[in-house]
Amino acid sequence: MRQPIQVLGVVGTGVIGAGWAARALAHGLDVVAWDPAPGWEAGLAAAVGNAWPALKRVGLYPGASPDRLHCADSLDAVCREADFVQESAPERLALKQSLHEQIDAAAREDVLVASSTSGLRPTDLQSRCRHPGRVVVGHPFNPVYLLPLVEVLGGAQTSPDSLEHAMSFYRALGMHPLHVRTEIEGFLSDRLQEALWRELLHLVNDGVATTEELDAAIVYGPGLRWAFMGTCLSYHLAGGDGGMEAFMRQFGPALDLPWTRLRAPELTDELVARMTEGTGRQADGRTVEELARLRDECLVAIMQALRRFEIGAGRTLAEDEARRLEGGAPAPRRGE
Repeated sequence: MRQPIQVLGVVGTGVIGAGWAARALAHGLDVVAWDPAPGWEAGLAAAVGNAWPALKRVGLYPGASPDRLHCADSLDAVCREADFVQESAPERLALKQSLHEQIDAAAREDVLVASSTSGLRPTDLQSRCRHPGRVVVGHPFNPVYLLPLVEVLGGAQTSPDSLEHAMSFYRALGMHPLHVRTEIEGFLSDRLQEALWRELLHLVNDGVATTEELDAAIVYGPGLRWAFMGTCLSYHLAGGDGGMEAFMRQFGPALDLPWTRLRAPELTDELVARMTEGTGRQADGRTVEELARLRDECLVAIMQALRRFEIGAGRTLAEDEARRLEGGAPAPRRGE
């Protein structure tokens, strides 16, 4: 029988791992973290501190506090204390396999082990584990502490019970767990984003448009409707009374036109320079931290606006707020 999840173990404290820590702390959990990099403790504390103003605006659970963040001195120490382990190491299969083997050996048998990988197959991640049935992928999106989507999938040996409990845990963290039913590299959202990214690189590489122009093409157009309706439903509306069928029959022939090239262009020094110079102009002297705070404020405002209509991320936010207000007592601290 699985114990209630009161302590989240975070292995790897870069941008993604720190985001998991901030989200869990905001939901009144204890977090125990570890990273092999020197000076990681200060970086993690700073990242949580930078996220906290936005999390306060969204709403904190009883007992939520950055003080419930604990820095462990080893991977084994995290595994001994955690009720759920979220691995967020760099995207290298051999490294992740080694980490999962070590986590599997050190964690209690009832502890679920999830990877934040953005594209590696869970079947490969669990291949060296003695308890592969508890290994799942929980792929979040940056910033993890605000964006609700988490793609959840299992490998060949993952138990249905593990998938169900992982999705339940992520839901309790105020997220929208999307079950990826077919194990496929890159999962769902990143495959869609990759298609857009490759086309963008072609347009910049060929001198067709700048990074500013391409971002404007999304920000002032489809990006606004993607926040609440996505691509498929938007195109269904574009078909008028005939819906998607009419849209497909009207615009289907355009699929034969040379409007896109999904194979990425060669990543030349010139293309890298164009991308770097363009986004540098867009940043306009603002630091990454300043842009991150702006992004967070915008995301909170969008989600709060959508909450009124109970749609998309707004519905997830409303459901999480209802759980928070009904919860009452804070989650007990470790040792209580």
